[in-house]
Amino acid sequence: MILAAADGLPIHAQLFRPRGLAAGERRPALLFFHGGSHRQMLLGWNYSQYYYNAYAMNQYLASRGYLVLAVNYRSGIGYGLAFREAPRQGAGGASELNDVLGAGLYLRGRPDVDPRRIGLWGGSYGGYLTALGLARASDLFAAGVDLHGVHDWNVAIRTFFPSYNPLEKPAESRLAFESSPMAGLDGWRSPVLVIHGDDDRNVSFSETVRLVEALRRRQVEVEQLIFPDEIHSFLTWEHWRQAYRAAAGFFDRKLRNSP
Repeated sequence: MILAAADGLPIHAQLFRPRGLAAGERRPALLFFHGGSHRQMLLGWNYSQYYYNAYAMNQYLASRGYLVLAVNYRSGIGYGLAFREAPRQGAGGASELNDVLGAGLYLRGRPDVDPRRIGLWGGSYGGYLTALGLARASDLFAAGVDLHGVHDWNVAIRTFFPSYNPLEKPAESRLAFESSPMAGLDGWRSPVLVIHGDDDRNVSFSETVRLVEALRRRQVEVEQLIFPDEIHSFLTWEHWRQAYRAAAGFFDRKLRNSP
């Protein structure tokens, strides 16, 4: 399916609908965002282990009664160079937020979705967009699950470019921070579950530590699942199972079983 981002850009997405949906019934709904960001969710099982796990999770969530919309947001692959190299993406302006908001508004407008029970989840870059959505639009998104997400671009950039020094480029580093979830914490009200391995080499574990501390100071409800000695793409099946079971349980408590 194709939907419109908040700025009008056409965005492709895949909708998972639960069975037994009665006419006039409104269900809780979730957005899913892949990582990367130069990747794409497929209309079936992905060739990547990380994403065929995520595809299975979306199917599982649908089996539990959720509508799930997997969004192939701008800066992903498969839709041309202009889409992949979309202006102001990531640390340069967080233009992907338009896709998060557009997808959320699409779900809110569906007759089979309860507009008070829309959540979002994703890992890595998808965790970044999950956190960004909660920070910028807690009035739209009631809960989120953030797996090893980027929360401050000035920290994340140094992971891949150790020589990066924010003090040397104040304008760029200011824009990078303003494009980060950490810049919008005063508007974050919805509960969140954060999941992270403390030996992550792709997204520093300190990003989760700082986010959790800052949210708790603001009295935002935060739950954590931390895997000691685990890396970014979890090494053990048991950790994947624990992470996804925790995510499903969190959404059940915050969305499926809420009034």
